[in-house]
Amino acid sequence: MMAQEVDTSDFRPGLKIKWDNGMWLIVECSHHKMGRGGAIVRGKFRNLETGSIIEQSFKSGERFERIIFDETPAQYQYKDGDDYIFMDLQSYDHVSLSPETLGDAIKYLIDDLEVSFDLYEGKILGIELPTSVTLKIQDTPPPFKGDTASGGGKPATTETGLVVTVPFFIETGEYILVDTRTGEYLERAKK
Repeated sequence: MMAQEVDTSDFRPGLKIKWDNGMWLIVECSHHKMGRGGAIVRGKFRNLETGSIIEQSFKSGERFERIIFDETPAQYQYKDGDDYIFMDLQSYDHVSLSPETLGDAIKYLIDDLEVSFDLYEGKILGIELPTSVTLKIQDTPPPFKGDTASGGGKPATTETGLVVTVPFFIETGEYILVDTRTGEYLERAKK
C-alpha cells in the first residue's frame, strides 16, 4: 500500500482516505461556499474496517493521507445467503465477502463481473468495480405517446435492484450501461 496527500478539493465518491485513526471511503460529498468564510466540504464516509457510515464536514483545504490499496483481480460468482462469493483470479480460491465489506458495490454485482479486491496488510477491505456495468431493466413504466427523448426521464429498476433514471424510450427487458461511480444511466447497451 502506498500513500499520498490529498486535500478536500480532491474529494469525490470512491476516494479512500486515512482520518480519525481509521480508513474511510467517500460515499458522497458536496462542496459548499460560505458567505465571508471559506468553503466547507460535507460528505458521507464509510469506515472500511467496520462498514459503518457517518456524515462529516471539513474546512476547505484540510489535508489527508490518500490510501491506495494493493489490488488483486477477482470475479463475482454468486450470492450465498447474506454473503457474496468471489473467485480470486490469481489463486482461484473462493472468497466470501459480507454486505458491510462491499457497501454500495452490491448494487452492481452481476454474474462473472470482473473486479479487484482492495487489500491492506493481506485483508480485503472492499472491491474496486469497473467504471461501468451493463444491467438488465427488470421494471420500468411503458413509454407513451408524447414522451420525447429530450428532458426528464423515468425510474427503472435493474436486475440487481438498483433504481436508475432512464430516458423515456427505454423499456423493460432492455440492457443499459450504468456508471458505477455515480449510479447514472450512460446509454442503451447491446447484450
